[in-house]
Amino acid sequence: MSESNQPIALVTGGSRGIGKAIALALANLGVSVAVNYRERAEEAASVVEAIHRNGGRAVASAADVSVASSVQSMIATIEAQLGSIDILVNNAGIAITRGLDDITEDDFDRTIAVNLKSAFLCTQAVLPHMRARRWGRVINISSIGARIGARSISVAYGAAKAGIEGLTRAYALRLAPDGVTVNAVAPGLIDTEMGKPLIDAGIAAHIPVGRVGTGDDIAQTVLLLVQNGFITGQTLAVNGGSLFS
Repeated sequence: MSESNQPIALVTGGSRGIGKAIALALANLGVSVAVNYRERAEEAASVVEAIHRNGGRAVASAADVSVASSVQSMIATIEAQLGSIDILVNNAGIAITRGLDDITEDDFDRTIAVNLKSAFLCTQAVLPHMRARRWGRVINISSIGARIGARSISVAYGAAKAGIEGLTRAYALRLAPDGVTVNAVAPGLIDTEMGKPLIDAGIAAHIPVGRVGTGDDIAQTVLLLVQNGFITGQTLAVNGGSLFS
């Protein structure tokens, strides 16, 4: 994986849902994990405790990853607690439910900041170490909403997730010579708090494989990208056949 016996990962929005599944899967792989959260301290602590029970190393890291100063402070704290970050999973995101007549400029700005700007800020913060070491993995969590413009959430969400995929390709092209791969994973409907309204609405009946996805479905895809150094600049769709790219 890297020259270290125990690489270090940061998973933003790692206290619940997809982020939690990714953090646990990385820890099971032998990776030390920083579990980022903004408000859900107890849930983040629970993830860290689960990793510790299995003999892994983990810390909970509070930060609003849409704010540069908060990101810089978080990275410095993680480096002091665990070491420099080798694997970054940009998973933090929000989905504000707004119709065309209701969405505000503040809604749009906040959605772009949390879902897209945060990936830029966190990636920039960890790149010096990765490039110096000539090994790194950046994995951005996109969404099927980047391609289909889901009706149930705001137009800002689709725009932000499409931006994530463009950001992924732009970084991948520039960082490939430095040994750093950059990819995205685009989940379909996943059994999480964010996905619950769609599940309750019966959307699962239209998924070709006959079920909604799980956090582990996404986590296993992240592990593939961590372990394969020949995949870069790609968006892997994990959606049960809901959309063929």
